[in-house]
Amino acid sequence: MTASQLRTLDLPAIRSQFPVLDREVHPGVRLVYLDSAASSQKPRAVLAAMSNLYEQHYANVHRGIHRLAEEATEAFEAGRAKVASFIGASSPREIVFTKNTTEAINLVAHSWGRANLKAGDSILLTEMEHHSNLVPWLMLAKEIGFEIRYVSFGPDYELDQLQYRQLLETLPKLVGFTMMSNVLGTITPVAEMTAAAHAAGAVVLVDGAQAVPHLQLNVAQLGVDFLAFSAHKMCGPSGIGALYGRRELLERMPPFLGGGEMIKRVRLDSFEPNEVPHKFEAGTPPIAEAVGFGAAVDFLTELGMPAVMEHERMMVTRAVEQLEEVPGVRVYGPAPEHKGGVAAFTFETAHAHDVAQLLDREGIAVRAGHHCAMPLHEKLGLPATTRASFYLYNTPEEIDRLIEGLYKVRQVFA
Repeated sequence: MTASQLRTLDLPAIRSQFPVLDREVHPGVRLVYLDSAASSQKPRAVLAAMSNLYEQHYANVHRGIHRLAEEATEAFEAGRAKVASFIGASSPREIVFTKNTTEAINLVAHSWGRANLKAGDSILLTEMEHHSNLVPWLMLAKEIGFEIRYVSFGPDYELDQLQYRQLLETLPKLVGFTMMSNVLGTITPVAEMTAAAHAAGAVVLVDGAQAVPHLQLNVAQLGVDFLAFSAHKMCGPSGIGALYGRRELLERMPPFLGGGEMIKRVRLDSFEPNEVPHKFEAGTPPIAEAVGFGAAVDFLTELGMPAVMEHERMMVTRAVEQLEEVPGVRVYGPAPEHKGGVAAFTFETAHAHDVAQLLDREGIAVRAGHHCAMPLHEKLGLPATTRASFYLYNTPEEIDRLIEGLYKVRQVFA
């Protein structure tokens, strides 16, 4: 595949890089994968990079002085450098490898939070948050005694910016919010919200799990203090994610986990932690996964994130327009020009799980449930939604198949 093909998103060429997309999930029924918001598929380049590491260069990293250890360390740290460059971090030292977005947010809560929050303080979150940016703070609030306040979203499915600025007047210590809702697709105005939070003296944590795989962003331009995201949602392997943190913040934070690698010196009565980012990476890290993460970044960089964004905008626009024409279907979220590549919907005569099960018979993989956003669904008065999500390898024809499948669902539940 040539660079020019990638930049123009030549879909047949791109899809040829994802072996699973050729599967027949039922006899004669080709897979239509519309669940990338949960986890994306992996291109051959990522699979090959990880296989090559295991076959030719694998050893534990940082500690060894033999050839394989040096090669593995170089490949591992190259993955970190690629991730840092992809999001515009000023240094690879600002990238901490974690298992996923969830662990990255937990790291901030239990390291920065424990060191900086006390009874009587407050933090500010939103009603759109994934459980990963709710539960760690709820756990810590119960332990320490600080208050959590929430920014609401309105009928337009956008965060209430007037309320947000009013809540900032209460001087929260931290503001945490998603850059893109995994249910509504709402893209939040990160730079503006961050500037306002900083003016109020707050540290800003952004959940980038849905945004980093789909949007071109630069943490320096956004001004955020922390950004959490996962490799598995951006063509990379599962089991690895990243926390971007401003270096001065990371250096002041205490270690999150204890053990090997995160220490510089240990005595029976004390220890001295390692330098960042290693002081947050206790134990043997996900070595092959970091190499795969780097390969995924290379793949997306060659594609060009503006091209990915434009393709997904086209896909979600087509999907929403056609979904709204299906009798009994209601789509949730802002207009396509204000959202990412997800379309969550309900079917008035069928539960979301029944819709997903019947679509699976047609080879169409979608997600059904509350998508780890129960408070959001409760506000909408919904037990669950069905969610179709799109990525760089999806085609307009696959949206047509989704719509055809929904008409078959309608016949069953007529």
